[in-house]
Amino acid sequence: MASTTKRQLLLEGLGCASCAVKIEDEINKLDGIHATMNFMAKTLTVEASDDYDFDDVLQKIVYIVHSYEPHVKVIDSFLEEDHQEEGYHHHEDSDYREAVLRIGISGILFILALALKLPSWLELALFLAAYLIIGGDVLLRAAKNISRGQVFDENFLMGIATIGAFLIGEYPEGVAVMLFYQIGELFQDMGVNRSRRSIKELMDIRPDYVNLKVGKDLIIVSPEEVKVGDIIVVKPGEKIPLDGIVLEGHSTADTSALTGESIPRDLSPGSTALSGFINKNGVLTIEVSKRFSESTVAKILDLVQNAGSRKAPTEKFITKFARYYTPVVVFAALGIALIPPLILKEAAFNQWIYRALIFLVISCPCALVISIPLGFFGGIGGASKRGILVKGSNFLEALNNVETVVFDKTGTLTKGVFHVTEVLPQSTFTEEEIVECAAYAESFSNHPIATSILAEYGGEIEKDSITDYEEIPGHGIKVQVDGKEVLVGNAKLMARENIDYEMKDSIGTLVHVAIDREYAGSIVISDEIKEDSRSAIRQLKDLGIKRTVMLTGDAYMVAERVGKELEIDEIYSELLPTDKVEKLEAIDRDKSAKGKLVFVGDGINDAPVLARADIGIAMGGLGSDAAIEAADVVIMTDEPSKIATAIKIARKTQKIVWQNIIFAIGIKLLFLGMGALGIATMWEAVFADVGVAVIAILNSLRAMK
Repeated sequence: MASTTKRQLLLEGLGCASCAVKIEDEINKLDGIHATMNFMAKTLTVEASDDYDFDDVLQKIVYIVHSYEPHVKVIDSFLEEDHQEEGYHHHEDSDYREAVLRIGISGILFILALALKLPSWLELALFLAAYLIIGGDVLLRAAKNISRGQVFDENFLMGIATIGAFLIGEYPEGVAVMLFYQIGELFQDMGVNRSRRSIKELMDIRPDYVNLKVGKDLIIVSPEEVKVGDIIVVKPGEKIPLDGIVLEGHSTADTSALTGESIPRDLSPGSTALSGFINKNGVLTIEVSKRFSESTVAKILDLVQNAGSRKAPTEKFITKFARYYTPVVVFAALGIALIPPLILKEAAFNQWIYRALIFLVISCPCALVISIPLGFFGGIGGASKRGILVKGSNFLEALNNVETVVFDKTGTLTKGVFHVTEVLPQSTFTEEEIVECAAYAESFSNHPIATSILAEYGGEIEKDSITDYEEIPGHGIKVQVDGKEVLVGNAKLMARENIDYEMKDSIGTLVHVAIDREYAGSIVISDEIKEDSRSAIRQLKDLGIKRTVMLTGDAYMVAERVGKELEIDEIYSELLPTDKVEKLEAIDRDKSAKGKLVFVGDGINDAPVLARADIGIAMGGLGSDAAIEAADVVIMTDEPSKIATAIKIARKTQKIVWQNIIFAIGIKLLFLGMGALGIATMWEAVFADVGVAVIAILNSLRAMK
């Protein structure tokens, strides 16, 4: 398979959603190029084969962008992102001032022409001046687009409708349509930019600088310059810029930017500090464990910024609908203008041309093209504010159809914090001997069960005394310790090695130990159920989720105890990672055609199941990088109850999106009918176009709350 180059371009000044769709389509027609437009983030992600010179590809992209939006600046890097955004806001403000000034002057001339009794030539001159001041840029853009072969856009529709109004003597309506159209466009731009800023503020967690320790000195550097192993210092009130381990200092951290929760987290030597936390009081010295590009904050920013590139089926449908809808309406308007006067004796051309012009004003699909992605983007932003990262609007929409939720147990429904609660020796073996042998066997593992045994042992491990280490997946460990063969694992390991063992009726995970082929006894290790796991299952059932399932590699008795306590519908225990995938596929076959299956997990061994599910949800606060990478939704707080919150956000977003679709199409169809019958005037037509767009955009902003 040929390797590809992936680049992200910033389209500074992109304001037309309809044009954004056309730009994406046009670029995707280029051979060997795949482009994805994120209108809300103003980014274009381009993937091109390494066979191509990317500079040539970039030139073609710039040409296509400028053929639709000549004022847009194409930037091939986010290195100067903050500076560009700041500059753009100044540019944005000056654009608003210019638009308000033009609307004001045009409005005054329009009122004077209406209110004063003037000679017809002077009245026409005032109307024409008002029209050119407010609509000159629209006519210019329409002419440029037509010269490039781009006919069916909003500029063409508004231009032809208003010029037509002047030609049939309806001067006031020609000016009024253009005036209200531009007022609507101003509100529309302000709504979209407000939404963009709200998302940017929600995710304002990117660190500006790092206090890097060099010898005894502190120097201020960019986060990108810091390497793994470097020592950084975080002062009170500063953001923790990079992931790392606390070496010195005690403090509390505000985690709300990552998790949406205001509960502070205590940090002390040995604690994991994540980028995006805010250091509240003490000075912390931290050893960096991840480069900035791999840090928690960078991953979150990447997830949120690129979420818009994975489009929901509803978005794709509306984009396709808008592509065919406008030409159909234009030709329908042509039919209304020409056919009745030719067929009906009493029909006047002026009357039917006026109706056709109303038809054209109404036809622009901007309300749909802008408000639908804006609604999904708002939903994703609102979810991220609550510590739920959704990787695309397709996954947000899919959450509306969840029928089955499948959980991993350890670290998902339980805390994953194990401790030894009992040691059960057999024959002549002592508790100390069993724990010591188990600790030596588990000393190479970072599994929570291994960690708990090592913590119980508490002594130094002499690695030289360990030989022939063998990990048997799904069973346990076989190793030589000081010349003695030690087996540590579950009942399957004992059965595999033909060792007679004794099953104890204990609440917890039983780790069996055999020394020199003789059963030495078992260690009971317990895990605690998370505080909100019960609430999570109850909320899911209240939301109408048909089936809750738990898959775990843990022992039958432990799984049954946890499952019954949480009132989970189905429990499957003692599963290997491959068994989990097979079991998930069997569960998946039982759901309805439109139903979705969610898998919730946190460990490395959950990555294949997360990838296989319709929607994979990873517990991200303490979860593994592999699980977060494979998942479609990441819960930063490690709370299972956030699954229900994510479904509620998805349902609210879907409701808002469909409100906009029904409202926009309903109003347009109503006014198209009224226009064709001669009931609606140009004034109503303007409401059916820009008024509907503004209302739909304002409605979309509710998805963020």
